[in-house]
Amino acid sequence: MSANNSDVLILGGGVVGLACAHYLLQAGRSVRIIERGRIGAATSHGNCGTITPSHAPPLAAPGMVLKGLKYMLTPDAPLYIQPRLDWSLANWLLRFSRRCNHRDWRRTALAKSELLQASRRLLDELVRERQLDCGYEKNGAHQVYRNAKTFEHDCAELPELAEFGIESRVLSESELIADEPSLKPGAVGAIHYPGDAHLRPERYCAELARLVRDAGGEIEEGVTINAFLRENGRVAVATTTGPREGRDVLMALGPWSPLWSKQLGLRLPIQPGKGYSITYSRPTLAPRRPLVLKERSVCVTTWADGFRLGSTMEFSGYDASLNRTRLDALERAALEYLHEPTGPKKIEEWFGWRPMTYDDMPILGRAPGLENFWLATGHGMLGVTMSAVTGHLLADLICGRAPIVDPLPSSPQRFA
Repeated sequence: MSANNSDVLILGGGVVGLACAHYLLQAGRSVRIIERGRIGAATSHGNCGTITPSHAPPLAAPGMVLKGLKYMLTPDAPLYIQPRLDWSLANWLLRFSRRCNHRDWRRTALAKSELLQASRRLLDELVRERQLDCGYEKNGAHQVYRNAKTFEHDCAELPELAEFGIESRVLSESELIADEPSLKPGAVGAIHYPGDAHLRPERYCAELARLVRDAGGEIEEGVTINAFLRENGRVAVATTTGPREGRDVLMALGPWSPLWSKQLGLRLPIQPGKGYSITYSRPTLAPRRPLVLKERSVCVTTWADGFRLGSTMEFSGYDASLNRTRLDALERAALEYLHEPTGPKKIEEWFGWRPMTYDDMPILGRAPGLENFWLATGHGMLGVTMSAVTGHLLADLICGRAPIVDPLPSSPQRFA
């Protein structure tokens, strides 16, 4: 095999590409990752690092269309769609709206729950057995409410979530304040999800990269894809440092996947959903576990060495600017709920695009009509959470092993 050829060539060095590389190496395959920037420095860098089996229910839920229309008029709302003429986005939104019914909601939640819970178990094993230094903690998460009607509505859904394997516990206002003194008075209660966890995502990526290199995997940073080369159903890649080939080629390019896949005649229904975060040094009175400030859809994560506010969903194409209104909304939400809404030092303001599919399921498996081309993309807001199961499943499929989970709900064939 020449210096530019690989057994498995992985395109993209974010958390998904790194996890796939790890499990493929464990399966006995040799691996080369090419990454245009630095490993884990794009979408995998500034998210809140929550591991959330509780997030199995999809975004396409009954009532979401009306809620989205109300948000359209509010630039700092949790969901914002930048007004513009974009037929691809319009088609995506139409397909999304058709899934805002209970039947599709339940079907997707069941399929996502299998992926999420398998990934949580694999991540536990990975951190423990490989001694990953990534701030991993398994102390659950609180979804905090200040609106009684919203709280009652979500509590009424908990029996159905239990059918999906999602464990929960309802906390009264007094129980919540006793458990989480960082919260201001005014919360009406919370839902605690003991199966959730959290880690520092940038350190998790660094540790995965260490595992890949230690196992003999090659990682090339600063290598940009120029074009795909297709011949007889097989794919190779032209890059800024020369051609790259693989017996198998795995695309893990996250939100950029639909742009590159067009060269191969693939139409991946992915929209870039822009999320924001602000990272601070740790406040004196910091939350003891991750919090979701429900009415504002803002996530709060604390680590031993830091504190992060994040979330929001903005559909504005590949606009690479930091939206001051969206960033300020994170701090306003934290001020509403927390005694110390920010840390003493602001370290970073960040945005990243999430690869959003209209059915809220990732795209995992062999690309239709291509012999050696595989897809691991479309994870939405759950790339970190689903990274381990994605890596394991793609290694299973590429190596011809029995898959760890049912591959059909996430198969690329569903769009063929």
